[in-house]
Amino acid sequence: QVQLVESGGGSVQPGGSLRLSCVQSGILFSDNRMGWYRQAPGKVRELVAIIPKVGTANYEASVKGRFTISRGNPRNTVYLQMNSLRPEDTAVYYCNSQQNGREYWGQGTQVTVSS
Repeated sequence: QVQLVESGGGSVQPGGSLRLSCVQSGILFSDNRMGWYRQAPGKVRELVAIIPKVGTANYEASVKGRFTISRGNPRNTVYLQMNSLRPEDTAVYYCNSQQNGREYWGQGTQVTVSS
């Protein structure tokens, strides 16, 4: 049974930083990809960044150069380092894992950027 547990959300002023973490329990397949999505009030959920088990990451255009996704060792952990945060980054952030034809979601963690 795959479960995703997130941590690290919170409130920060514009220009600040936060780091999100997500740990996946259960089997990790070779085709596993982990990533972060976000959903702001009244908007659809969107991809922020995604990274395979081995390989390079992809980012949504507005976060390139500000956010960094990485995987820990062992590879069942994914991090999202968020720098230079903007009010428009305010959303619920969801950890996502895709493997073996299935998709899993974390419970979500709130990120609020406000002065």
